[in-house]
Amino acid sequence: MLAVSPLAAQQRAATTVILVRHAEKAAIPAEDPALTPEGQARAQALMAIARDAGVTAIITTQFARTRETARPAVEALHITPEIVSAGGAQHAQEVAKAILSGHAGAVVLVVGHSNTIPAIVAALGAPRPPPICDSEYDGLYFVTVPATGVARVIRARYGEPSPALAGCGGMKH
Repeated sequence: MLAVSPLAAQQRAATTVILVRHAEKAAIPAEDPALTPEGQARAQALMAIARDAGVTAIITTQFARTRETARPAVEALHITPEIVSAGGAQHAQEVAKAILSGHAGAVVLVVGHSNTIPAIVAALGAPRPPPICDSEYDGLYFVTVPATGVARVIRARYGEPSPALAGCGGMKH
């Protein structure tokens, strides 16, 4: 029988990425708002999902709203989050590279923005989802990246439902 090292087995295992937009944010300050009480409740719901999914790495942006959304999971799982700065044209590719080169075979939570999550899903090799509406905070994307083959994405919802609004209107991150 051929023995396979744990590292080799991990490198061949599928990578699972859970992606969410940050939770509900306050209107003020406009530059870097904190979460609202509803957003804090959603962050707690995300912590339960991360715990149950066996998350071993967490990636956020530099903004308070993404860090605060991840905070309950960070604290419950005792994980130091990785910060990948948002704002550059290569952000999605940088996040995908951090996941696939640093966490192959693992379960990774990514907390991003309405304008970054679809691009990160696509950078991981899965079909790009439609734009995320400004009022939508309950979207949850599971991307499975196999060691070989095509990545797949499943979209779900978590926490309290976001209000259903016709069209996306003014999309903001």
